[in-house]
Amino acid sequence: MFSFFYESGGNRRRTFKASGTVCTIGSARSNDLVVEGRRMGKRHAELRLEHDGVHLEDLGGGSGCWVNHERVQRHGPLCDLDEVTVGDVTLTLDGSPLPPETQVSVPVRERSPAQGTDRPPPRRPFLRALGLGRSTVDATTVTSPDSEGPVNGKPPRDGGVPGTDDGAPPVGDAGGGIASTRGAVPAPIFGAASGTGDAPAPDTQPVNLDERLAYWGASVHEQLLYQMDLRRKDVNRMSDDQLRSESRQLIGAIVASLEEELPDDLDRDALRSNVLDESVGLGPLERFLEDESITEIMVNTHREIFVERRGRIERSPYQFSSDRTVYSVIERIITPLGRRIDESSPIVDARLKDGSRVNAIIPPLALKGPSLTIRKFPKHRLAFSDLIEAGSVDARMVAFLRVCVEMRKNIIVSGGTGSGKTTLLNVLSNFIPDSDRIVTIEDAAELKLVQPNLVALESRPPNLEGKGAVLIRDLVKNALRMRPDRIVVGECRGGEALDMLQAMNTGHDGSLTTIHANNPRDSLSRLEVLVLMAGMDLPITAIREQVTSAVDLIIQQSRFPCGARKITRITEVVGMESGTVQLQDIFMFRQDGVDAERRVRGRFVATGAVPTFYEELREMGIEVDLAAFDNAAGF
Repeated sequence: MFSFFYESGGNRRRTFKASGTVCTIGSARSNDLVVEGRRMGKRHAELRLEHDGVHLEDLGGGSGCWVNHERVQRHGPLCDLDEVTVGDVTLTLDGSPLPPETQVSVPVRERSPAQGTDRPPPRRPFLRALGLGRSTVDATTVTSPDSEGPVNGKPPRDGGVPGTDDGAPPVGDAGGGIASTRGAVPAPIFGAASGTGDAPAPDTQPVNLDERLAYWGASVHEQLLYQMDLRRKDVNRMSDDQLRSESRQLIGAIVASLEEELPDDLDRDALRSNVLDESVGLGPLERFLEDESITEIMVNTHREIFVERRGRIERSPYQFSSDRTVYSVIERIITPLGRRIDESSPIVDARLKDGSRVNAIIPPLALKGPSLTIRKFPKHRLAFSDLIEAGSVDARMVAFLRVCVEMRKNIIVSGGTGSGKTTLLNVLSNFIPDSDRIVTIEDAAELKLVQPNLVALESRPPNLEGKGAVLIRDLVKNALRMRPDRIVVGECRGGEALDMLQAMNTGHDGSLTTIHANNPRDSLSRLEVLVLMAGMDLPITAIREQVTSAVDLIIQQSRFPCGARKITRITEVVGMESGTVQLQDIFMFRQDGVDAERRVRGRFVATGAVPTFYEELREMGIEVDLAAFDNAAGF
């Protein structure tokens, strides 16, 4: 029986009395001393009372164990002057003698010729038990690569490698690389389920190569951080290309230095690539961003990554090594944009350099851990020809929409989440003449307009003091003072709807925006609700008159269960009668069932109605083709 003092997370100093000769420390509930922390492993370290005193053993915690600012794998006997750091815990032994009735007699271990020392062999030789090292190395001489890692005179900083879950190998946090969910290793192989600490022989249950890749990635990444710190590299002042190039060279040198320890069947190229992506990129998300068939990336937790591929959602076999790795990726995305995310502001909207939209939410709002959603922006600028090829629209509908944009008609793109509203808005903007001055307003900039006279505005969240927020509505008001010919609002979701309608009614014709709604009629009802959110006590009749006067066209975009996205209706706002806004469909998509692969089938048809403003074009002497609106045209 022995006791020690410990401190964790800035809390006051406490005393812990071990009831036996062994005390395990970690974040798992099965440990004797349970401490939760970012750098604390599930089963991090062990204190063992032996004949000559208390000994410390690192059980594989990624951030390691430190004695007097020096990293150790095994150390002992400890004295009451030693400062011991185990993950997030700092402890010192209690030097006061124990009462005679509580002292325990510990048998003296005889020296084994094979060991060459009077200390017992490690209870859990990780490299051999997990199959992480070369199979020819004897278990009594094998240690974790962390034990031979660099020593910089202090415990690793927050970028170090945290611990792992019970029944999982010691995967690094920031350097864990990519671990596959397929072929997962059973928990008993790590000796955590039984609580005995003894792992079965490696030849009885093979270890997944991806697990070893993640394990060695943690070690390489930790040494990379040390090398960067040792060379006093200011990464904040380095360009992305320079940082990636220098990191690649350092990683190559580190992997080469570990060549004798790495397993023969471990893919060196994959190891270097994973560590590089985790260090200066977005980890396992890098491969998804390069895959053009993937349109959306959804990180539910660090263990669950789903992607949308060609309109259908599927689970990815890859995962992050820990929650903190997801935090690091989120920070890497939002920091250059001046955004922040923390417990006081746990939701953030941002964008990648290519324009892809990013949404992140963290605990305490996200119960399972930090969640990240990326809606990818296409690498090439889409045109209506791409939508026609994909079956999202008909060529005659495109010709009609071109006339509407060129004739400065106010258009609302309506649709559900993920239906392609922003994509359609981008494509519609191609028809805006270069001579027009355009002001775009968004929460997170996604629109990619190519016109030369363009001003792009983006809202701003509040700062740490809750001040300095700039809302969409403020930007819409300011845009009216910037002499715009057209105002393009990424999405109306609040009181800015009133300002947008007023802008459309005061000479800013040809404006574009999007709104969440299931059909054109619902989009008008939602628009009324958004106007009321502006805080103006307006009668419904006045709001509907504003809507009728401002909005000319509603384009309904829909996403079908098979993943196909189509323009299902093009509807004109024709006026108001008896307090009700009158609508007429110009084009619509008529579904004819599904094919053998459960994909939607159908055709685009004209309703036979001719837009009212076509008569105005005729009066102005502009030739118009009415054949596109013939219901017998057989779309």
